Amino acid sequence: MAATMRDVALLAGVSAKTVSNVVNAHPHVSESTRKKVLQAIEKLDYELNVTARNLRKGRTGLIGLALPELKLPYFAELADSVIVEAEKVGLRVLIEQTNADRDREIDVLHGQRRFMTDGLIFSPLALGMDDIHLFKVDFPLVLLGERVFGSTNDHITMSNVEAAKAATRQLIESGRRRIAVVGAHPGEVVGSAALREQGYRTALTEAGIPVDENLVRTTVLWHRSTGAEATDELIDSGEPFDAVFALNDALAMGVLHSLHAHRIEVPGDVAVIGFDNIEDAAYTRPTLSTVSPGREEIARRAIELLEMRIGEANAAPEHRRPIQRVYADFEVVLRESTG
Repeated sequence: MAATMRDVALLAGVSAKTVSNVVNAHPHVSESTRKKVLQAIEKLDYELNVTARNLRKGRTGLIGLALPELKLPYFAELADSVIVEAEKVGLRVLIEQTNADRDREIDVLHGQRRFMTDGLIFSPLALGMDDIHLFKVDFPLVLLGERVFGSTNDHITMSNVEAAKAATRQLIESGRRRIAVVGAHPGEVVGSAALREQGYRTALTEAGIPVDENLVRTTVLWHRSTGAEATDELIDSGEPFDAVFALNDALAMGVLHSLHAHRIEVPGDVAVIGFDNIEDAAYTRPTLSTVSPGREEIARRAIELLEMRIGEANAAPEHRRPIQRVYADFEVVLRESTG
């Protein structure tokens, strides 16, 4: 039979309450007592019933992570980073894929599954600024992404405008002047596409290069296939271009595929840069230059903030720390596709 806390107490010559204080890292335990208890735990191979301990504290030890689409490499890698950071502080992650569906995103915030977890990290895509009232919830919530700003929740996002501006500036500084952008969402006011396109336009304007609307290419989805289709259409249009800024790496891989199929040399004829710095970007041919948007920092800060809010869950409002707005640092990663 598995050892119990009482077995540990008997072997260590202490009370079960003292064993509980040791395993729960209570500060008021002498070092000699702590050492005896830990030796007994090791000798008996005692395993703490974490579930029971969490239930006594009114916690589950589980957090939710709701993302739009795990098929997109960025979100898959973000999920991995969140899991790694959560494990460091003893939390487990339940992942929910919303498919950017409005009803599913509302259910993430207000459905019954929220009672299974102590808090939620949420990257909405279907919900937007008109839905900000839906984000007023009674549980710890950390928002990711660029769809909702100004809520009463901690929010971590990328420096999209500045990062896109830096990526475009890199192409300009390498001598490119006819720079296309792939992945635009016309009419979008907030969101990754709008902000990254804004950075693209700003970089061109500051360099004295007019924005040619024929080089602004729309895709509804940010997949490899849509990146290839948009590039095919750009080539077929006859518009001259010598560089492409793809608004994510999946699109950029589609761009590379199309250019290769049309026997257009990269970077000799056309330079290409993406956004996200997914793992596959280092293994394309040629390897893909891209923007690293601080994914690991986003995951680390999200867990830090959520853990803090979980700890404050029962505190009076005046004793809770102010809402945090975090912009992750970015880096332009240069590889073969820009020369």
